Amino acid sequence: MDLLNTLVDKGLRRELPTREEALAVLATSDDDVLDVVAAAGKVRRQWFGRRVKLNYLVNLKSGLCPEDCSYCSQRLGSKADILKYTWLKPEQASQAAAAGLAGGAKRVCLVASGRGPTDRDIDRVAGTIKAIKDENEGVEVCACLGLLSDGQAERLREAGADAYNHNLNTSESTYADITTTHTYADRVDTVSKAHAAGLSACSGLIAGMGESDEDLVDVVFSLRELDPDSVPVNFLIPMEGTPLATEWHLTPQRCLRILAMVRFVCPDVEVRIAGGREVHLRTMQPLALHLANSIFLGDYLTSEGQAGQTDLEMIADAGFEVEGAGQVTLPEHRATAGGGCGSHAGAGCGSHEDAGCGSHEGGGVCGTAAGAPAAGELRSDLVAVRRRGAGTDLAPNA
Repeated sequence: MDLLNTLVDKGLRRELPTREEALAVLATSDDDVLDVVAAAGKVRRQWFGRRVKLNYLVNLKSGLCPEDCSYCSQRLGSKADILKYTWLKPEQASQAAAAGLAGGAKRVCLVASGRGPTDRDIDRVAGTIKAIKDENEGVEVCACLGLLSDGQAERLREAGADAYNHNLNTSESTYADITTTHTYADRVDTVSKAHAAGLSACSGLIAGMGESDEDLVDVVFSLRELDPDSVPVNFLIPMEGTPLATEWHLTPQRCLRILAMVRFVCPDVEVRIAGGREVHLRTMQPLALHLANSIFLGDYLTSEGQAGQTDLEMIADAGFEVEGAGQVTLPEHRATAGGGCGSHAGAGCGSHEDAGCGSHEGGGVCGTAAGAPAAGELRSDLVAVRRRGAGTDLAPNA
């Protein structure tokens, strides 16, 4: 297929595809999905080999958020029966993180519900970062606390944070349809603050909230310009008690096409499969490892993931290896220069909830096909609320 050959060549050169080419990837048929995966896999292997980076989420403060993000089980007015608790103490968070690190994770993502942190909250998180780093030499810590005020990103970096996550989630043109209590521009501003403070920026999207192919391409191209080092791709987890609880439009093939499109647009950036991979990719998760080089281990913020041991077995069975603590995730040109995923200076790649270390919850996609759950249904058989780990007395899944 000429399209795929062109995209592979561009990906190996870190050259930006055209919008038309990105849209064409999303438009390929299910018959061609293995060809798409194989092509994007060549780009993934060029920049990341067969390594898979493991990340682990710790939900520092769950529920009772004043924001109204439609996808989020922690949102204002949510009727989802999730765990609700206030800030974990540093030793509690460190204990939760230890389970993920013992399972092979090299990055801990500290997430807290809310519009954004107060200065006192920054002090709390600083204590938690210290507790985790004192116990685990070489661990990466990413904070995800919502919208940042001036000076807060710098304080987090001084406290030892390595990265900051704040997802764009969807295109600018449709953002107000998803959230009304803050704006798309607010999110862009927070990613920019993280960049300016010297933190590794992490920003991604949620697919499956009723957006069009054009919206998906718009947000990924916007991410490339923002230049995060990592891009989490979330597939909506339709949680009962949220406005999007019956949005079931994703198929595994659709998820693979979306991941491939992100890889082609952001060839040398850490692409992470975040919330919703178990729910929507299901038995085809191993194929997605040929596209993304990073996943979350174990559970998410308010929903359960598959068993951590199953994640490790899946990686090994698919012929990949877990990235070690001593290995550098990003290609040398990005790791040393802080450059973007594009082929020239300034070209980049480029929440709060089960979207992974995102800014709110999970993400899903339009385009139904045989095997997809029917829209309009609740699927508690596919979505399980987290009842273990942080905020509980039960052992975490890692």
